[in-house]
Amino acid sequence: MFAITGITGSVGGEVARTLLAAKQPVRAVVRDMGKAAAWAERGCDVARADIGDAAALASALQGVQGVFVLVPPNFDPEPDFPEAHATAGTLRSALEQARPGKVVYLSTIGAQATQTNLLSQHTIIERVLGELPIPIAFLRPGWFMENSSWDVAPARERGVIPSFLQPLDKPVPMAATADIGRVAAELLQETWKGYRVVELEGPQRVTPNQIAATFADLLGTPVRMEAVPRDTWEPMFKSQGMKNPTPRIRMLDGFNEGWIEFESGQAGSRKGKVALKTVLKSLIERKGT
Repeated sequence: MFAITGITGSVGGEVARTLLAAKQPVRAVVRDMGKAAAWAERGCDVARADIGDAAALASALQGVQGVFVLVPPNFDPEPDFPEAHATAGTLRSALEQARPGKVVYLSTIGAQATQTNLLSQHTIIERVLGELPIPIAFLRPGWFMENSSWDVAPARERGVIPSFLQPLDKPVPMAATADIGRVAAELLQETWKGYRVVELEGPQRVTPNQIAATFADLLGTPVRMEAVPRDTWEPMFKSQGMKNPTPRIRMLDGFNEGWIEFESGQAGSRKGKVALKTVLKSLIERKGT
């Protein structure tokens, strides 16, 4: 039995579907039982637990061969990341009690970076979970291709996409959620000792300009990228309701300046199968006309 947290989302759902296709038993760990019906219909065991409730989570993970851990993203954390420290403690407690056969934790590219940024939340959690006497794999994917969901409307309506990734011709390591879920499911079915790091990106690195060109090809209309001046980021993010935009800004700096990168570099990362065009085509279809 494999327990999957975040199963109602894109990545967790792909992990579960891949395991089910391999005839593996799956336990759906959900916060809202109302969202579990579809998975129960597919033959999944169902358990209710919140990632912040150690006792409930430990109960949900009892007796499983492996567990996929996905922490809900926090784009506006408090200074010094108290939320990540709390989550790390909760996960450690739950996993120590449940003692699953193995753990695959969805982390991120740049989790090893020493400069504080939004992704440091995963650095904190990795450090704590890495001390557990359980085989654990930290899956570190690149920038999600699905982040371009936000680009569909401006591409279609104005033909201009604002880009925080700069320069516009700088290749960025990106990964599709389908590849992330597939690789996570494959890892759960592998055997290893201690902890390991698996870094994942798509078949090719992609520049912002290439994203625009792909949108143009799919939409049949001119589309270009436009760099958002860095000195406008903080007031822009605050106007959108962010209380502490510095970690997000520093994350973007890390991608743009190159210090958010795979620990093993481009040569050492696994390469996924899903191309950017496949993802953008799906996003456009999902958004409708």
